[in-house]
Amino acid sequence: MGNFRSGSALQQYKSVGLASQVEEASPHRLVQMLLDGAIARIIAAQGYMSRGEIARKGESVGMAIGILDGLKGSLDMEAGGEIAANLAALYDYMMGRLLAGNRENRPDALEEVHRLLKQVKEAWDGIRDAIGTTDVDSATTSRESQAIGA
Repeated sequence: MGNFRSGSALQQYKSVGLASQVEEASPHRLVQMLLDGAIARIIAAQGYMSRGEIARKGESVGMAIGILDGLKGSLDMEAGGEIAANLAALYDYMMGRLLAGNRENRPDALEEVHRLLKQVKEAWDGIRDAIGTTDVDSATTSRESQAIGA
């Protein structure tokens, strides 16, 4: 067992678990997972920044930007109207703040995006409660669901 790498096995286990969750997730749940992922990457970047781990900070910020870009790309601008346009502008703003925060080592910029993303996530989580159903996919007429492209 000298060649066994527990970290690698754990990572594979996590990957399989995540892939399973993604396959079974509704479009609404997928957006929740992406928002959670972006928030987690920003929190990680904040930690790396505070410890001076520049490369890892950059990787985490880059992953968060990639998630935000993917969320922006999933917006249905036609069906989502003003909500989708506002989300697109907000995602652009957050990506710009993350880039500046990374480049200039500014924890306040990362914290600002963290706060904004938490607000977006709370609003997205509230859709399920507002609709009053556990099957958000059946509520395809919801402007919020259409705006995000779900």
